Amino acid sequence: MTRIPYVCLGWLMLLLGVIGAVVPLMPTTIFLILASWFFARSSPSLEAWLLGHPRFGATLRAWNDTGAVPRGAKAMACIGMTAGFTLFWIRAHPSFWLGLAVGGALLASAFYVVTRPTTRQAIDITEESPCT
Repeated sequence: MTRIPYVCLGWLMLLLGVIGAVVPLMPTTIFLILASWFFARSSPSLEAWLLGHPRFGATLRAWNDTGAVPRGAKAMACIGMTAGFTLFWIRAHPSFWLGLAVGGALLASAFYVVTRPTTRQAIDITEESPCT
């Protein structure tokens, strides 16, 4: 019963990820991670197709396996959040409390992204693990 909605949500997330790949300041990876999650619960063939994608597959597999984020993606995420907050501050002229709330949410998000293992660290951890 949940298969069809999950497939539809997977396609929606994939579409948003593709749009994010060409529209500045719109995220790509989070939508592709969500698409992979929805496809994993609804269509193994679509999940395999996404995880095998030549451009995005390695990043998605690293995330699925170890929660790893490539160093360049961490930098771009932090730059994007900084640019987004700067534009928000300049264009919206938020109140102090709204600016503080948005800034705090972005700082928490940046902290989360930066504290994920890098792809290389995740590979080293996986290779050293006696469980593999």
